[in-house]
Amino acid sequence: MIGKETLMEKEVNVEVIGPHPPCPRCTALLRNAEKAASSLKSEAIEVTVKKVDIASKDVVSKYGIIMSPALALNGTVKVMGRIPDVKEVERLIREASK
Repeated sequence: MIGKETLMEKEVNVEVIGPHPPCPRCTALLRNAEKAASSLKSEAIEVTVKKVDIASKDVVSKYGIIMSPALALNGTVKVMGRIPDVKEVERLIREASK
């Protein structure tokens, strides 16, 4: 019998942090995050991907001054100043879902 814990979806909030309008590097990171989120649906991990502006007062107060692009999972910056590939984003999301 499968326990309720295995049936429940795990939720991860992903924020791609960069300037608005987005630069090509931020766009590439957003695309990688969306691909990773899509591929993790089969593992019952619910991923919400959102692009946020690095110049926003809320972002600055939440994360401090950071280099873009940056990737935050559940409110914690995991990658800054580079573009992780889809597999790395998937791994980070899996770790954040535990």
